[in-house]
Amino acid sequence: MIRILRQIFRTGIVTEPLPPAEEEIRVIGGKLEEAIKRRFRGSLTIREVDAGSCNGCELEIHAINNPIYNCERFGIHFTASPRFADMLLVTGPVSRNMEIALRRTYNATPPPKLVVAVGDCGCNGGIFGESYASLGGIDKVIPVDVYIPGCPTTPAALLKGILKAVDGNL
Repeated sequence: MIRILRQIFRTGIVTEPLPPAEEEIRVIGGKLEEAIKRRFRGSLTIREVDAGSCNGCELEIHAINNPIYNCERFGIHFTASPRFADMLLVTGPVSRNMEIALRRTYNATPPPKLVVAVGDCGCNGGIFGESYASLGGIDKVIPVDVYIPGCPTTPAALLKGILKAVDGNL
């Protein structure tokens, strides 16, 4: 135990430097915070739905929640219930098994609701396209307000897409 403590004291605090896009995130986040205060009176609640993706976009969505990007400082909160959500953030091509669940989630979200399709798969089906197991993009099942292309999308692109959905001026 003493040996481990000595090692810790010798090594010191080791952290990674902030990513180079930190200034871009601050600028986008400032605009997003203003738009959220104007339209939603301070906080935007998002329900994230995976409609059958490879989880690449989910990793980037989790990244905007980590301490580096920290989307909560801009007034964005995630919820497990669509009944409390202002926005649906949907990833992946809609698999046939998720079609009914996605419709129910959309119907359970109170109006006015925003729908954002994330990633190439969410926008148009991506590499999965339309097949026996996949219906294609999100707009084949529910109406979509904003598309965020990319495979996977970057955290900055996610924040820009959310800003575009909330503000509509980007």
